Amino acid sequence: MMRRMFFLISYILSSLFLFSCSPSNRLDGYLYLRQNANPSTLDPALIVDVPGAVIAAKLFNGLVRLREDLGVAPDIAERWEASGDGRVYRFHLRKGVRFSNGREVTARDFKYSFERILHPRTKSPNTWVLDKAEGAREFMKGGAGEVRGFRVPDAYTFEVRLERPFSPFLSMLALTAAYVVPEEEVRKRGADFSGFPTGTGPFMIKEWLPGREVHLVRNPYYFEGRAEVRGIVYRIIPEDLTAVTEFETGNLDVLSLPASAYAKFRDDPKWSRLVVSMEGLNTYYLGLNASKAPFSNAALRRAVSHAFDRERILKTFYEGRGRLAAGPVPDLLRKWEVTNRRDAFSYDPSLARRIIREEGMTGVQVNMYVTVDQEVVDLAEIIQAFLADVGITVNIKQLEWSAYKQAINRGEADLFWLSWWADYPDAENFLFPLFHSSNLGPAGNRTRYVNREVDALIEKGQHSSGEKERNEWYRRAEEIIIDDAPWVPFWHRNDILVKQPWVTGYAVYPIYSMDKGTETGIAK
Repeated sequence: MMRRMFFLISYILSSLFLFSCSPSNRLDGYLYLRQNANPSTLDPALIVDVPGAVIAAKLFNGLVRLREDLGVAPDIAERWEASGDGRVYRFHLRKGVRFSNGREVTARDFKYSFERILHPRTKSPNTWVLDKAEGAREFMKGGAGEVRGFRVPDAYTFEVRLERPFSPFLSMLALTAAYVVPEEEVRKRGADFSGFPTGTGPFMIKEWLPGREVHLVRNPYYFEGRAEVRGIVYRIIPEDLTAVTEFETGNLDVLSLPASAYAKFRDDPKWSRLVVSMEGLNTYYLGLNASKAPFSNAALRRAVSHAFDRERILKTFYEGRGRLAAGPVPDLLRKWEVTNRRDAFSYDPSLARRIIREEGMTGVQVNMYVTVDQEVVDLAEIIQAFLADVGITVNIKQLEWSAYKQAINRGEADLFWLSWWADYPDAENFLFPLFHSSNLGPAGNRTRYVNREVDALIEKGQHSSGEKERNEWYRRAEEIIIDDAPWVPFWHRNDILVKQPWVTGYAVYPIYSMDKGTETGIAK
């Protein structure tokens, strides 16, 4: 009897606990969003994951931010000048911008924040954002007490001098790593700063329950006015099915639609008018390992490029959720025409079979690595069927994400399916990491493609001061890459979300750092 009573009391208490923690007990005026993974950190110096970067955009600011047209706009810097040779940038800061602890931001805070990224003690994985500054590499090696390229002429002027012109630099200053942080808070909290960060953004952190939720509230000191909502609650929900259910029951306000749920919401009269789509800055591709047989043979790679009816796959299997790719650079960033390469990825199985036969490769067997995601597995089977039709046998190997990433970073796979998403809106972000020979493996060039002419063209584009000249170098680089065919670019995926009818002012952005969360409201 006592044991029965004990279990009954335990059940009641557990039920009360679950009810009290249930998201159905919504906070009034708060926006509820989903994260599919727990952020690893909220320290801008250490963030490398999208969940962390999405939240950090609400907590911090940089010198500049990105406009809706992907141009660079003022943020804490109200204006700036660049030298004619593209090496020196002088930023003039707004006065009266405050951290959420109430202290005013000065140019010295930017100098501290930038040097903190580069300091060996920080162990930041984001040094690549700022290591082009004059003296940065010397500082990183411990040979200097400060970075001579970071200068503070006065309290509201910050100057950055680069070793040499670097065309994407201004866009890169909108990245998470270039956010400003207060030195006193970093010193006071130490490693705990990653969980309780202090920034200048429209929101500040109230509570972080790892694996459950991150709770943000308005920052009363935000320099651009009050956010529409009182706060944002990011709920950590790894499972897509659970997230869809929570949205349908009103416990989430906006949901990025999983592939499995897209048709359901698109075709439902109740939800179809609330589905929002935005052209994404990404490229989904089939990678061919150019470092070993059989795909070290460029002719065979070109044959594979003609083996797929990409348009049909996009319209049927992928339900039209993207735009057909003409090359690795997304259509939204390409400032040139791929005029003489329009047929490089045309569906021509007869041509593919002829090339394969001439190369003596008919019947060759290759290993395709994929993740265990069901959509990717289904697509791999479609790719397998198209390649079988032209004489290539594909063995599919499924791996969990961490093992999959390790395997392709090491160059084990012959074929693999992956995507690349823009960190900053510049074609260089899709050329240098993915195709320059200095980035083989985990740095981005997972096809292990090496072409010294492409290397030189990308570098010329990086160090050009004029946009017209820069785009010409990038155009030539991309056309050679397309001809060498280390990738079969399939599509650029659209970002598709659904929102509740009571959500107002919600916008979808092509890059996560653009969303400050200030314009979204709750009308209920």
